[in-house]
Amino acid sequence: MARKVVWSAEAVADLEALADYIVKDSAFYAAAFIQEVLDTARTLNRFPQRGRTVPELDNPSIRELLVREYRIIYNVEEARIIILALVHGKRDLRKLWRRNKRR
Repeated sequence: MARKVVWSAEAVADLEALADYIVKDSAFYAAAFIQEVLDTARTLNRFPQRGRTVPELDNPSIRELLVREYRIIYNVEEARIIILALVHGKRDLRKLWRRNKRR
């Protein structure tokens, strides 16, 4: 069963901030990388369990896929997938989660 992939407002803000950062050096690479992130997230509609469980969060329904050095963090629900965040792999996820009061 295919599930709908939905981006949270926080994840959209993460994506936009990343695009703004990359575009300072190259509009081409910004567009290409953002498209890669969107394409990867889109595949979750059919294969939501393909990502690994996020080790820091200890919640089996919150998983992640890696796109280069970024983590697409998402929540698997019965009827949909919610993209929760797009985070650089070197960021302290626990600290970020607490500070931003994410799920």
